[in-house]
Amino acid sequence: MAIGKVYLVGGGPGDPGLISLRGVECLKLADEVLYDGLVNPLLLRHANAHCERTCRTDGPDGRVLKQDEINQRLVDSALAGKTVVRLKGGDPFIFGRGSEEASCLRKHGIEYEIVPGITAATAAGEYAGFSLTHRESASMVTFVTGHEAPDKEGSALDYEQLAGSPGTLVFYMGLDNLSRISQSLLKHGKRPDTPTAVISRATTPHQRTIVAPLNEISAAVAKAELHAPSLIIVGDCVTQRDELAWFEDKPLFGQKIGITRPAAQAEPQIHRAFELGAQPILMPAIRIEPIDDWSEVDATLERIDEFDWLIFTSVNGVEAFLDRLWQQGGDARQLFGVKIATIGTSTAEALTKYHLRADLVPDEFRAEALAKALAPHVNEQNVLWARASRGREVLPQELTSAGATVEELVVYQNLDAESFSDEALAALENSELDWIGLSSPSIARRIADLLPESAREQLGKSLRIASISPVTSAAANEAGLPVHAEAKTYTWDGIFEAIESATR
Repeated sequence: MAIGKVYLVGGGPGDPGLISLRGVECLKLADEVLYDGLVNPLLLRHANAHCERTCRTDGPDGRVLKQDEINQRLVDSALAGKTVVRLKGGDPFIFGRGSEEASCLRKHGIEYEIVPGITAATAAGEYAGFSLTHRESASMVTFVTGHEAPDKEGSALDYEQLAGSPGTLVFYMGLDNLSRISQSLLKHGKRPDTPTAVISRATTPHQRTIVAPLNEISAAVAKAELHAPSLIIVGDCVTQRDELAWFEDKPLFGQKIGITRPAAQAEPQIHRAFELGAQPILMPAIRIEPIDDWSEVDATLERIDEFDWLIFTSVNGVEAFLDRLWQQGGDARQLFGVKIATIGTSTAEALTKYHLRADLVPDEFRAEALAKALAPHVNEQNVLWARASRGREVLPQELTSAGATVEELVVYQNLDAESFSDEALAALENSELDWIGLSSPSIARRIADLLPESAREQLGKSLRIASISPVTSAAANEAGLPVHAEAKTYTWDGIFEAIESATR
């Protein structure tokens, strides 16, 4: 059996958008991913492999794996012929133990590749609003461990030299030792009024930044009750924050929002949530699956020229129908003479991948508006609706009344999710979720079924509901979910805009 390969990948400091393209490529290649506790789990969306977390303490996230055990796991998996990604927070060689892992792999003759990551220091400073170097105030930067190996005799740090540094000092993993670090710097001559910042959970929607003079920073951080992971930054560069801070000013900064779309389709919403400063929590309420029997679809494709109009009411419908057309040897030419209507702009945009344009898109993205817009055009016309296995029946009823002959063709299954993910359940049970976005009536009903009683008690208090449309709001209210914000534009962007308006 051929020996596998190990990729030591830096996952960046927390924002999942900060991993490198090479890092994403490695995750897609992996048969197994061993990731550490500082890695954002959203990065695992890029992997199809078995993923296991290495934890620092015993708890709900799993058993502690000591470094020797991690090294052996990497070796054993590679010897079994697997492609392995060891995914580490920040950069694997900056106060990580990537070099120890690489040495172990080399000793066993295992091929490896090191993929650098954005280290926490540079990202934390920039997301907090200051640069660690500046031509007028800091021509050097020093990275320092604030947590030396426990078995080391004495400290290897020369605080006299550190205190005399004319540049910026960055202490990693030093939160628990903040008082000792600041006192040591003061004792060796660092100015008491030296600007100092402690940044907690940098680059994530939980980021908090405390700024104070060096002689006051320990008390200020204790009062703020900051959490690890944190960095301590000492130097005049910290004063830039007043002018350059940007990340914590985002409109939905710190809000945790439940994304209820199917996981495979939630990428745009995850990206948008981070753009707005929010923390997306994946809690898919439905699953999109292929249909079991394509015979009816295939038979309909063979007589597609019999129809005057083809209607799509979801991106899923577009992809399922047109992908099947291609798989059966057809292409867009078979739709010659057939006009296409879509329920909204997102569905219309999905057509462009197939080099098709919608002939009709209503101004209001709902079935009633689509039926109203189509009504003048479909008298004595044959209409095909490519739809989900379940949904509202407004379209066929309204279009039949307008004189159309309507055929409904199920091209994909819309199924209920069996449960929430562990992450979503933990956020609900700990009252950490601020909003849940509902983007269809079926999602609203399923969320109502899955929502724990403890979370229901928080509705209207710490937890609120945002709906995509009046129809979805009606379904939510009927299911016992009060709606606190409703989108004006019936898209996920509209949901985010409604949340933003409600949180101002």
